[in-house]
Parts: sequence; C-alpha cells; structure tokens
Amino acid sequence: MMLRKDGTALVERLDGHDFDYEEGWRLSGTGTWLLVDVEGGQVVRLALTARTRVESRAAATAPDASADEPPSTYSWSFYVDRDRDQHEWELFFLYGDPDGGNTYVMTRGTG
Repeated sequence: MMLRKDGTALVERLDGHDFDYEEGWRLSGTGTWLLVDVEGGQVVRLALTARTRVESRAAATAPDASADEPPSTYSWSFYVDRDRDQHEWELFFLYGDPDGGNTYVMTRGTG
C-alpha cells in the first residue's frame, strides 16, 4: 500500500478486514485515502475505487463455489498507533472475528 500526499493510494495484495479476511482474497488497485479524527484517536480511511487484480492467500481455504465474487471496490479503516518498541507510527486493522483482537499491521517499506 502506498499513500501519496495528494490523497491517492496504490493498493497491492491487501487482505480484507474483519470477517472478510476469512474469504482469502487479496485486492490490488488504486484509490483514495483520508486521515480522520475519531473518538479515541485517528483513523486512515482507505477506499479502493478501481480494482486491478485479485489474488488468494496460499493459506486460505479453497474457494467455495457458492462464495461471492471478491468486491470490485472496498474500504478499510486503519487505526493509527505508536509502536511500543520503536515508538514509530503504525497503521493496522483488525481481521477475523473483531472480538479476537487479531491485528494486521502495515510496515513501512524503503523507497
């Protein structure tokens, strides 16, 4: 995922959040992002507006014939927090059962 200063975004192989994670698809494409203040902190809202590719996670279960087609547009809400060890900003969302507290943390790439 690349968040550009102009509010546009490039999404590469990003899994679904919450229960959508269980579907096993990964989406790529272009979209937009916005940093918003919410109760308890800040959230990055990412919207995939043009899907260019769909992939499956290797560990995902085989697709069910009755499963829905992966979405052509999608949105994520990334929570903004500080890494406890290095005190750097990090973005994450919850996946699987929201009560489970599983986090999908984005890491900063070089370049």
